[in-house]
Amino acid sequence: MDTDPLDIHALPGHLIRRLHQISVAQFMERMADEGVDLTPVQFSALAAIRRHPGIDQASVAGLIAYDRATLGKVVDRLADKGLVARRVSAADRRAREVSLTRDGEALLDRILPVVQAAQPAIFTGLTEAERETFVALLRKATLAANELSRAPQRDLPGSQAAE
Repeated sequence: MDTDPLDIHALPGHLIRRLHQISVAQFMERMADEGVDLTPVQFSALAAIRRHPGIDQASVAGLIAYDRATLGKVVDRLADKGLVARRVSAADRRAREVSLTRDGEALLDRILPVVQAAQPAIFTGLTEAERETFVALLRKATLAANELSRAPQRDLPGSQAAE
């Protein structure tokens, strides 16, 4: 039997969008429960900055696969919240290097367990083995389609793609 072409519930793009909605909702609910005003993208930026202190904003955008101009606004909001500090790069006066402030470090330490605890709810209904397989397949498909994105992920020179 053929799949109904109008059945959006059978389209991978629709299902991925729905799962993304669920993921964002879970993240935002957990942050609200903690009294934290932070989006998933802001969290990703904080995590990338912690892993690479002093990284420039353009490289953060590449690591989290986010548009450079929009990432600049994300960093603006994080700086306004006192979570990151920016300075002009000594190597390139046009670039801005970012690092976590003490408040940024403390917030990230506080919410990391919360974010980790929220992950299983995204996969409600799947066994642990199915979750592992699903994540492995998501990574594989995302890596294979990376260059099709308007903001492809870009790893730092000399780093592993899994970082």
